[in-house]
Amino acid sequence: MSEQLRILIVEDNPADVDFVHEVLPQAGPLNFQIDSVSRLSEALTRLERKDIDLVLLDLGLPDSHGLTTFHKLRQVAPDVPVIVLTGTNDQELAVTAVRDGASDYLLKEEVGGSLLARTIRYALERHKAAAAQSVLIQSLQNALANVKLLSGLLPICASCKKIRDDKGYWNQVESYVQQHSEAKFSHGMCPDCIKKWYPDQAEGVLDDSHKKVP
Repeated sequence: MSEQLRILIVEDNPADVDFVHEVLPQAGPLNFQIDSVSRLSEALTRLERKDIDLVLLDLGLPDSHGLTTFHKLRQVAPDVPVIVLTGTNDQELAVTAVRDGASDYLLKEEVGGSLLARTIRYALERHKAAAAQSVLIQSLQNALANVKLLSGLLPICASCKKIRDDKGYWNQVESYVQQHSEAKFSHGMCPDCIKKWYPDQAEGVLDDSHKKVP
């Protein structure tokens, strides 16, 4: 079963648009559904529908020229891979475009059907991999943000067991731990404290709780 991909061609030369229609195969693992516009303004409006999988972009349009064209498009659709398809053979421009986020930079005169289809497929796979990596990184960052570890030396009162924080304030142990970790406290009394503070009731309490100590 072929995968349908919607491609937006941003190109003001009808012959170049027809060429892309001709060279891209309409059968096989990828089935290309092609839309085309001749101006950047039209492309930005079209991308608002958020159903475009990839853009083939000419940098010389009636209403925009050069890398500004690419940058404006990326501002509107940062998550859509863009392949620059141009007649300008400028190595420095190509490097800059890719550095700024273009998936590839192709010269019209060198593009054939197999090359264009392969470039589109690779661009989409790289985009998927980058998106998955971004999700993973965000998940790890969220996990790390939620992990609060106690480490280092903690100044603790030898008598009341309060802990001094980094601002010089003394806090109850449970309050300090809750602020610096994900731990929650439930309060009770250990057998030794029950015997110390409630000696008259200690035996009955410890019997009832099945925690009597000899």
